Amino acid sequence: MTGPRTILCFGDSNTYGAVPTLARIGRHRFAPARRWTGILQRLLGPEWQVVEEGHPSRTTVFDDPIEGAHKNGLRALPVCLESHMPIDLVIIMLGTNDLKHRFGASPGDIADSVEVLVKAVQKSEAGPGGAAPAVMVIAPPAILEVGWLGEMFAGGAAKSREFAPRFREVAARCNVPFLDAGTLAESSAVDGIHLDEDSQRALAGAVAERLRALLGDAAPAARKPGRRRRTN
Repeated sequence: MTGPRTILCFGDSNTYGAVPTLARIGRHRFAPARRWTGILQRLLGPEWQVVEEGHPSRTTVFDDPIEGAHKNGLRALPVCLESHMPIDLVIIMLGTNDLKHRFGASPGDIADSVEVLVKAVQKSEAGPGGAAPAVMVIAPPAILEVGWLGEMFAGGAAKSREFAPRFREVAARCNVPFLDAGTLAESSAVDGIHLDEDSQRALAGAVAERLRALLGDAAPAARKPGRRRRTN
């Protein structure tokens, strides 16, 4: 008997479920059922296993000189693929931490780095039967330069507004589905980076609906999430 199909959600603190906060220390995390990955699991049901691989401060391909080389997504990706295989689908939502001033990365550099991750999945043998998993690219919402993270992400807000078109081009080149999270979720005005509960729900609902459209009867119909309330 075959088990549930597996979705690996590979991301940063917004996949980890970090709560928007005004404080640099004592940061908190939404409970599993309130994170977008947990909501997605509920919407899809037991036929699917949603694996949450969210690491705060994770970059696409950059070693972080302050927070550590282990924040490099390209270093972590092969481990995650091998740990959870066979994987049917990998959802990549990264790029926000590449906006940190210390990296000096352009929107084009960040998009190209996402493409490196997509191709790493496509070259892997982590899918069913030793094939490559399918991939979906999600462009994170634009950020705000506010609060205690504002200086760290100085100049990043304008760059982040270019994510959607740039990431869409990457998805087209790699022939994978694309979702613009900025059309349905927004970074909280509290810290400018993280998603509040409304945005967590909206993102989960959109991903579930997209999976339904892509996979047809293989993905259960998703209930529509509650209406998103703006926070700024």
